[in-house]
Amino acid sequence: QVQLVESGGGLVQAGGSLRLSCAVSGRTFSSLPMGWFRQAPGKERELVAAITYSGARTDYADSVQGRFTISRDNAKNTVYLQLNSLRPEDTAVYYCAAGPSYGTIIRAQNEYNYWGQGTQVTVSS
Repeated sequence: QVQLVESGGGLVQAGGSLRLSCAVSGRTFSSLPMGWFRQAPGKERELVAAITYSGARTDYADSVQGRFTISRDNAKNTVYLQLNSLRPEDTAVYYCAAGPSYGTIIRAQNEYNYWGQGTQVTVSS
């Protein structure tokens, strides 16, 4: 069983930054493609960013391209999401997810096998 624990959320003013972390245990982290999703109140959960198991490739939603950066440290079994130039519309619960071993960039939610409990990000105007 894979366990994912997010941290780093909080309240920040517009234009500010946060770094989210997702610590993974229970499986060889270096083999897992990872993704960050978010769900705002009244909206569907959406992909924010994804990264391959090696970290060689990344992908972003258009709405966060150039502002957010996904990265991973396989020695620490952790994936990160750096959030810069935050906007009120970035307010949401952010989730990390792990895909099947040695998968590539995964955009579809139903292709991820494991999910964290989420961390709240609130951006005030």
